[in-house]
Amino acid sequence: MKRKTIIAVASVSAVLGAVCLWIGLRYLADNRMPDFRRNYVLYVYPDTEAGAAIDSISAGADVIREGSLVRCARKENLTERIKPGRYEIGPSMSAVYVVRMLCNGWQSPQKLTLSGTIRSRGRLASVIDRQMMVDSVTVDSLLGSNEFLSRFGFDTTDVFALFLPDTYYMYWTASPEEIFTRFRKEYDAFWTTERLAKAEALGLTPLEVSTLASIVNGETLQQSEYPVIAGVYLNRLRRGMKLQADPTVAFCFNYELDRILKKHTRVDSPYNTYRYAGLPPAPINVSPKACIDAVLNPDTHGYLYFCASPDFDGTHRFAVSYSEHLRNARAFQRALTARQRAAAAGQS
Repeated sequence: MKRKTIIAVASVSAVLGAVCLWIGLRYLADNRMPDFRRNYVLYVYPDTEAGAAIDSISAGADVIREGSLVRCARKENLTERIKPGRYEIGPSMSAVYVVRMLCNGWQSPQKLTLSGTIRSRGRLASVIDRQMMVDSVTVDSLLGSNEFLSRFGFDTTDVFALFLPDTYYMYWTASPEEIFTRFRKEYDAFWTTERLAKAEALGLTPLEVSTLASIVNGETLQQSEYPVIAGVYLNRLRRGMKLQADPTVAFCFNYELDRILKKHTRVDSPYNTYRYAGLPPAPINVSPKACIDAVLNPDTHGYLYFCASPDFDGTHRFAVSYSEHLRNARAFQRALTARQRAAAAGQS
């Protein structure tokens, strides 16, 4: 009888031991062991369901033990607690940590990069829309609201000056107000005491500096030319000459012109620097920081004119006198005519 009792106790102990081992191993698998083979970024929208998120993680991060992920999701009540956000999942993470990330909104910052040509509210809204959860329709609407923009010290006319191209880190779920607040913070940080002093020395306000920078930005893609072209326009301003900047005319026509002709320079708009002296009312695009700094630190020279180089390399030729400028312009026109003829001959 004693022998049977010992065997029974041993059997029960073995079963209990096995159960405890199984529970322990499952706990380790769910809570301590890495459960993914690849890095993966998961975007959870407000209408994303827990099941869809789990499926996306399983496939995208190449889950090792899907059972662990499902159990943790059930245990943490992911269905009710899942929060929108951008989540970075790595191979070292456990199933429970990833699920808790989604439940508690432990987001990883998103990069918001402003770059390229931004010459309209719609384009600016689209750039933000592509990188943040907020949609372009909402952003475009706010860019057109003086009431909203007044909170940040701008209006619909000068709002381009608020945005400084760069890469910023913020949460993907940031509200429009949080996004605009961040750009205002970056604007204030950019306009240091030193930059403000340089603007004052030029007799310009920060807005006027940004406005001139936007013209420089519209004239060339060559960063090395920014200070030279800035110097040309500052020389013209000092002499009371009209800026006669083609980018301002293009702005008057919503940048829809393939080529600016003399008739276009007669358009009646305060942004038409062929018709009105001085700077236009506000920036005509979102200018790179390098353009703004070029205006604040212009090259010192006597140039008053410039035109495209006949080498068609994106650079310009600069001139002190109008007669010299005309020679440069004729050289460019001859090169352009020759190029057009060569292209036509090649097509015939």
